[in-house]
Amino acid sequence: MEVLKQRILEEGVVVSDEVLKLDALLNHQVDPQLTMEMGREFAGRFADCGITRIVTVESSGIAVAFATAYELKVPLVFARRKKTLLADPDALCERVPSFTKGIVTDIMLSRQFISAEDKILFIDDIIANGDAARGLIKIIERSGAELVGLGVVVEKSFQAGARTIKEQGIRLESLVRITSLSGGKIEFGE
Repeated sequence: MEVLKQRILEEGVVVSDEVLKLDALLNHQVDPQLTMEMGREFAGRFADCGITRIVTVESSGIAVAFATAYELKVPLVFARRKKTLLADPDALCERVPSFTKGIVTDIMLSRQFISAEDKILFIDDIIANGDAARGLIKIIERSGAELVGLGVVVEKSFQAGARTIKEQGIRLESLVRITSLSGGKIEFGE
C-alpha cells in the first residue's frame, strides 16, 4: 500500500535498528480514513475465504481488525492481555513474550466467542519476532477453529516472525514489508 508507506516515512520514528515507532498511525493515534482503507485491503485479499470472525490481540490491532471485520460484515473478537474480575475462568490462554514491552504476558480469548465452526482471519498491527502471533495461533488451534490467514499491517521482514509463521503453512498477507531500519533509514521490500 503506497499510501501507508508514505505515511510511515512521514510519521514513523526509527528508534533503533530493530524498533520502529508508529504511534501516529497505529499504536497511540488512529487515522480513521487510513484505517478503513487498510481494512478494505485486507477484506479484499481474504474475500473468498468464507471468514466468520476476525481475531486480534489488544490493543494496537483492534482498529485495523475492526475495519476489516466491518468490511467483511463479521464479528471482531480480541484476545485480552489482562485478566479482569469478569474474565472467563475457562478462557483459552497462552503465555507470550512481548518484543516491544520487554515482558511476558498472558493472552486470553473466551471460548464463548470462538468455536470449531469458525473460519478465522487474524489481523495484527506489526509482526517482529512473532511471539504474540504464535501464541494467538495456538489459541485458535486449541479452539478447533480454522485459521484461514494472518493479515499484518507492517511486517518487519528482517526479524524472524513472519518467516516462522509462513513456515507453519499459514497464509500471511502484509500491507507493507520493511526490510531494514539500519542507520535510522526505513527500507521497504516488495
